[in-house]
Amino acid sequence: MNGAKALVETLANCGVELCLANPGTSEMHLVEGLDQVPRMRSVLALFEGVCTGAADGYGRMAGKPAATLLHLGPGLANGIANLHNARKAGTPIINLVGNHPQFHIGYDAPLTSDIDTLARNFSSWIKSCSTADTLARDGAEAWTAAMRATPGSQGRISTLILGADAAWGDSPGPAPGNPAPLRPRVSNEAVEQTARALQGGEKTVLILEQQGCSPEAMELASRIQSKTGVRLMTGTFPARVDSGAGAPQAERMPYFPEHILASFEGVQHLVLVGGQTPASFFAYRDTPSRLVPESCQVHTLARTEEDAVDALTRLAEAADASQSPVRRIEKSIPERPEGPLDNRSLTQAIASTLPDQAIVCTDSGAGNGMFPYCQGANPHSWLSLTGGSIGQGGPVSTGAALACPDRPVLALLGDGGAGYTIQCLWTQAREQLNVTTVIFANRVYNILSVEYARLGVTDVGEIAASLFDIGNPEMDWTAIAKGMGVPSAKADTAEELTALLERSYQEPGPFLIQANY
Repeated sequence: MNGAKALVETLANCGVELCLANPGTSEMHLVEGLDQVPRMRSVLALFEGVCTGAADGYGRMAGKPAATLLHLGPGLANGIANLHNARKAGTPIINLVGNHPQFHIGYDAPLTSDIDTLARNFSSWIKSCSTADTLARDGAEAWTAAMRATPGSQGRISTLILGADAAWGDSPGPAPGNPAPLRPRVSNEAVEQTARALQGGEKTVLILEQQGCSPEAMELASRIQSKTGVRLMTGTFPARVDSGAGAPQAERMPYFPEHILASFEGVQHLVLVGGQTPASFFAYRDTPSRLVPESCQVHTLARTEEDAVDALTRLAEAADASQSPVRRIEKSIPERPEGPLDNRSLTQAIASTLPDQAIVCTDSGAGNGMFPYCQGANPHSWLSLTGGSIGQGGPVSTGAALACPDRPVLALLGDGGAGYTIQCLWTQAREQLNVTTVIFANRVYNILSVEYARLGVTDVGEIAASLFDIGNPEMDWTAIAKGMGVPSAKADTAEELTALLERSYQEPGPFLIQANY
C-alpha cells in the first residue's frame, strides 16, 4: 500500500465521506487512492473556489469535514477566497494539497511556490513535511484539528501539504482514528457574572454566534429570555441559523454600524455567546470600529472555542429558567405578489413559496436582507456570507445539497457574485443536485453604489459608474446555465418568478432563474 491509499483509508475511517476535487499531475496517486476507496465519494469541480466553497456548505450542514483535493500553490490560491469565508464560519474542512517531492523543489519548476505561506492565511493546522511512513497518521491529525474548535476567528481548517514522494512511497498502512475532541467548559465565574448581567432585563443583550446559534443553544437562550426579559440577537452574518415557523425568536444584528449602535441604545450589558465583540464591517472616517455604547459593559459567557450549549444550560439553571417557555416564531406566510419585480415582490415571492426544510444560501445584500421577512415561512436553514468574499453562495449551496440530498436548496445570488463561481452549476448538473439558483439581475454592483454614496459623493463620475456597471455587455444567465447542463428560465414579473420557484421545487435536479428587475 502506498501513502496515498493509506491516507484516504484513514480519512474514511475517521468519517470523512466526501472529497471535492480539482486534481492535477502531482495528485495522481491520491486520485488512485480515491478510486480504490469508493466509500469516500469523489465530486469534481471545474474551479478550486467551487471545491472550497462546497466544502464550506457541506461542513455547515453535516457538522463534519469534507476533504478538498487541490493542485499545488496555484490551485490552493484559487480556493482561498471561500476558505476565508469558511474560516469566519468556523467550518471544519480538510485541504489535501499536492506538492513536488523535496528533491524537485530546488529546481524551481513552473508550479513551485511557498504553499505554507498561502495556507497560513486561513488554516488552524498545517503539515508540510509528511513522509510515506507518516502520511496516514498526519491525515488522522488533520481530521482531529478540523473537528477542534479554536479561539477567535482562527477557524477549523486543516491543510495537509503532501509531496508526491509521500503519496507514492510504501506505507505501513492506515492509521487508527483519534477520538473527537471536546469543547472546554466555561468557568463558574463566567456563568455567575452573566447571571448578574441578566438582571438588566431588556437592557441586556445576548449575542449568539457559532455554536451559540445551534438549535440547542437557541432554545436555551429563549428560555432565559422568557424568564429574564433580556434580548436575543445573532450576528449580522451567522454561519447557520435554523429558522422559520416554530423556531426560537431572535433579532439579527443590522449591517451598517450606525444601525447597530442604534439597536444598542440604552443597552447596559452585552453578553457574548460563541462570538466576539461587535465591530463595523468596514471602517468609516467618523464611525467607531468597536460597536459598543460607551456606558455598556461587555461580558463573555462562552468564547468561540468553548461549549456554548453547556454554558447556556448552566446559565438557565442559575436563572431558574430551565422550564421557562420558548418564544417561537409564529407562522406567517405572505400573499403571492403580483406585478413588476422589485425588492418587495422578490422577497414576497421567495417567502411565500419557500418549501419545508429548505436550505437557503445567500451571496448578496438583497438575499441577506430577505432573512427577517422569511421568518414566518416554513422551517428552514439559512447559510450566510460569513467572510464578505462574494462568490460563496453557489458553491455553498452545492455543498449543502451534497450534505442533505433530501432537502431542497435555494441559492440567492447577486449577478456580481454569481460571476465569480458560476462553474458550480456544472457540478450541480453532473451530480443532479436539488438546487434552485435565483440570480438577482440588476446589472450593477449595487453594494458598491451604496458604499460610494456613504462617502458623501452625490455626483457619480463616468469612470466610477463604469466600474459599478456589469450590464455592458448584459449577461444571459439562462444561456450560461443551459451551457452547463442546468435548465433555466427568466422572470420579469412577480407572477413568473413565483411560478418558476414552485416548478423548480417540484422537479428533481438543479434549476436556475434569472430575476430581472
